[in-house]
Amino acid sequence: MKPVLRAAGVALLLMGAVTGAYITGRVTAQRALVTPEEINTVEVVQKTLPAVVRVDARLRKEALQPGDDPVDTGTGFFYKKNLIVTNYHVIQYQESVSVTLYNGRRVTARVEGIDPGIDIAILRVTGVTAPRTLSFGRSAALVPGQKLITIGSPLRIQNYVGTGVFSVAASARDIPRNDGLGQEIGQYLVTTANIQQGNSGGPLLDSRGAVVGVADANAAPNSFVPGVIGIAVPGDLVRQSLDDLEKIGVPQRGTLGVSLVDLDTLDPALRQLAGLSSSEGALVDEVPAGTAGARAGLRGSLRNSRGQLLAPLGDVIVAVDGQRVRNSFDVVRLVAAKRPGQTVTLRVWRNKKPVDVKVTLQKRTLQ
Repeated sequence: MKPVLRAAGVALLLMGAVTGAYITGRVTAQRALVTPEEINTVEVVQKTLPAVVRVDARLRKEALQPGDDPVDTGTGFFYKKNLIVTNYHVIQYQESVSVTLYNGRRVTARVEGIDPGIDIAILRVTGVTAPRTLSFGRSAALVPGQKLITIGSPLRIQNYVGTGVFSVAASARDIPRNDGLGQEIGQYLVTTANIQQGNSGGPLLDSRGAVVGVADANAAPNSFVPGVIGIAVPGDLVRQSLDDLEKIGVPQRGTLGVSLVDLDTLDPALRQLAGLSSSEGALVDEVPAGTAGARAGLRGSLRNSRGQLLAPLGDVIVAVDGQRVRNSFDVVRLVAAKRPGQTVTLRVWRNKKPVDVKVTLQKRTLQ
């Protein structure tokens, strides 16, 4: 796991029969376990722990730098009898993958599907059946202050359990990442559960034991301070992606199919020639034939033999469905919130005046 956005677990849960243990209904617990909150946490962990695995990805040689650990460790969980969810960044550079079940049994796995747009991957295992599978709850129904539970393998410590609360759903523009992944996540779940390296891909559970998010990252003020704010991919988005990957092979979030350039990276002289007074927006660069953008009539840009942009510029997207955009990332995530067949209205700057362009989004296909 590289520094930036990655994931992990939180607070250790010590379980097992000890002198003075007593029965609390469904759970044999230590004497200190006396509150309904504690009992609920233990019940959820005992029910869900068998579904959670440690994921070890042996990295390809070309992906390694001198001194790098050749094995990247994360977490995953069974959602079907032989299918496991994890983060794409855990297996992105894998040469081979293995998973270790909660009881220590280790088996090989292969990558079944990937969705870099929301940093999710599916692994398939053979020769073993899930001891238990987890179901998804509704992440959209989370209430600030609601308890959340994480299970993962931070620092390769497997079956590590922690608790926190759901804090807020934060715009992805406020949670920058430098790995180029997750570009189609509109909002992240922010939690006090301390998500660290090794918990990537692990479940974020509610008090019923339903998956409401997938641990993905942590936030820190700088690279010298451990991240203390947990970041997770919303479970509703993950569930939708898994369904798409299984049925179609690719996620079905909206895309224009065009390449974009951040307006603030352009020579100010070019912006001035185009009549633009602001550096906010995304320039349409290439518009491949057959894409949703091409069918809607979006105009691309011209370049010379050295790849330099020429005047007049192509369309500049300044708003999506009435929401102003700062850069290409804003355009991508707002369009990705749509599904194939839906229409998105783009406000573009064309020939020194604003024009509205309606784009009907198409079904994605395997490349």
